[in-house]
Formats: sequence, structure tokens, C-alpha cells
Amino acid sequence: MAKQVIEYAGIQVGIIVPDGAGVRFVAVKYEVYDLDEQRFASAPDVLRAIHALMAPGMKLPGRAA
Repeated sequence: MAKQVIEYAGIQVGIIVPDGAGVRFVAVKYEVYDLDEQRFASAPDVLRAIHALMAPGMKLPGRAA
């Protein structure tokens, strides 16, 4: 597996890199920094964690209201 860009609401929020049997998340947006350097079993697990972290209605910079 190669590095993979992770997006939330159409905005790139980080990348995942292979790490042992799973992946490691590297955040590039402050809003998901709490997940930076965490290890996950798969890319879908990273996306679930991001969705759980983001409060309902939370906006990322650069997104229209």
C-alpha cells in the first residue's frame, strides 16, 4: 500500500501511510490534529474516526457556508 490522501467534506485533511499491519494517520488540518500519528487497522477506520471527531455542522476553512 502506498501513501493515500484522506479527505473530509472535499478537503484534504491528512494522509495515511503503511505502518505494520495497519496505517498511521498524519494530519494536515488543525481540525483533525487530535488524530495525528494514531494507528488504525484500515483507511475506513480513519474516516470513521474523523467523522466521529468532527462536530455536527463544523466547517473546515475554505468551505462555503
